Amino acid sequence: MIRSATARDRALRSAATLGLLVLGAVLFWFSFPNVLVRFGAYPVAFVALIPVVVAVRRMSWWATPLYGAFYGFVAYALFNYWLATFHPLAIFIVPLIYATYFLAFFPLLWLADALFGRWAFLVQALVWMTYEWFRTQGYLGYSYGIMGYALFPAPLLIQTADIGGVWLVSFLVILPSFLIGQMINDHQAQVFLSTRRLKAVLRWRLPELSGYAVLFLFALVYGVLAPKDYQEAPNWRVALVQQNVDPWVGGFRAYEHSLDVLLRESDQALAEENPDAVIWSETSFVPSIDYHTRYRTDQERYELVRQLRDYLQRQEVPFVIGNSDGQLVRNADGDLERVDYNAVLVFERGGELQNTYRKLHLVPFTEHFPYERQLPWLYQLLVENDTTFWEKGTDWTVFELDGVRFSTPICFEDTFGYLSRGFVRRGAQVIVNMTNDLWSYSEPAAMQHMGMAVFRAVENRRSVVRSTNGGMTTIIDPNGHLLDLYPPFQEGYLAGDVPVFTDAHTVYTAWGDWLAYVFVAATGLALVFGVVRFTVRRRGVSN
Repeated sequence: MIRSATARDRALRSAATLGLLVLGAVLFWFSFPNVLVRFGAYPVAFVALIPVVVAVRRMSWWATPLYGAFYGFVAYALFNYWLATFHPLAIFIVPLIYATYFLAFFPLLWLADALFGRWAFLVQALVWMTYEWFRTQGYLGYSYGIMGYALFPAPLLIQTADIGGVWLVSFLVILPSFLIGQMINDHQAQVFLSTRRLKAVLRWRLPELSGYAVLFLFALVYGVLAPKDYQEAPNWRVALVQQNVDPWVGGFRAYEHSLDVLLRESDQALAEENPDAVIWSETSFVPSIDYHTRYRTDQERYELVRQLRDYLQRQEVPFVIGNSDGQLVRNADGDLERVDYNAVLVFERGGELQNTYRKLHLVPFTEHFPYERQLPWLYQLLVENDTTFWEKGTDWTVFELDGVRFSTPICFEDTFGYLSRGFVRRGAQVIVNMTNDLWSYSEPAAMQHMGMAVFRAVENRRSVVRSTNGGMTTIIDPNGHLLDLYPPFQEGYLAGDVPVFTDAHTVYTAWGDWLAYVFVAATGLALVFGVVRFTVRRRGVSN
């Protein structure tokens, strides 16, 4: 009977821990744009990790990797459910990657809780920030789900991004979860059912609560004072064409239909809005304009290219076009072979090609896979699933039209702060993101993507323009406000004035992700200090 009761207790304890982790995953998902709340229930982000903190205390140290893997998989399967339409492998690969990340980071959360007593919440928060930075690095770098991004609908709370990037905002968001979670762990939930005991706990935690209140108040005050007055800045009037045609649907007829829509909507915008430039989306026109102009290997595609070039030659307004840039290069054997870049082409008045930008940061697995020799089976699997691999660009291109200097991060690239920062440091006055999110057929997916672009505007105090083929086509001012937003998954265009504001120079533009490096260094030092202190004390007791 004793063994049976013990086994039952363990099973109930494990079920409760798993339940807490599922609750934490649901709150994480609910904080961001989702199928229930269009812009996301962003206030929930401040408490979304409480169930995770409580669950970590309930775990045995040896079980933390397993629980971490469970949380990571469930959280990202919910949050990124739309990846199932991106690629057949993506909905498995991304949750598995995050299962692996949390398999490694949950033990560190447990260790911080075990070693630091009253200040465990702070070290756990540092561990979380280290995780958020780490997962944006390298080949697998992926920014979706950084907690700070949930606050994009609240410009007042994200102005500090011009100091510390999304990392400062994220720290502001996660800290309450770790503090409240530790308060629950230390004093048990029933404390909060007794007003008298709750007051005692709050008095005991007054220094920590006061410290967070000061940090939050600073963010609020800064949010009021930091926004820039750009009313005197010149405007660049643009027409953003949203053709609502998925370029992933291949074949001549699909490309022909897409061009028809693009030309029709462009003509209407030119007639009604008098724009300074017309901007299409990522790979809005698929056949490589440059390649098929030089090498007429496919007559049908060449005729489409010729139709577009003839149209551009008649225009008195520049066009910015997402395209596949095909080139012939010599391989290691000296033979000519075609390589393709995900690119942006800028055509001046009269259709003359001014310059080309080739995407610098490719999407892992679906645009770029450098491990063909090491993982041939995975490479073959990707090829069999119609993956299109691109070459990486090398030039940080800054275009100029009528005195307006702009750069064009393509789709996934606007999810990384370092890229927009790099373009601004090279002279870009406006960031023009060209995106294909139509493949997802999911407004939450497009909205999550747009939320990250809002931070690029605040970090650098530059306007951000997003021209997408399905959503979210928008103009964002240097303070992170959406000046206009076109309905997703509808054919049409958005015309508006983009403030060309260049009078602000931010800490983030100058120093980049400096705060993330501080968090990573502080995490390492704190954990080493904690382990050394524990070891010394244990030896002292044994002696």
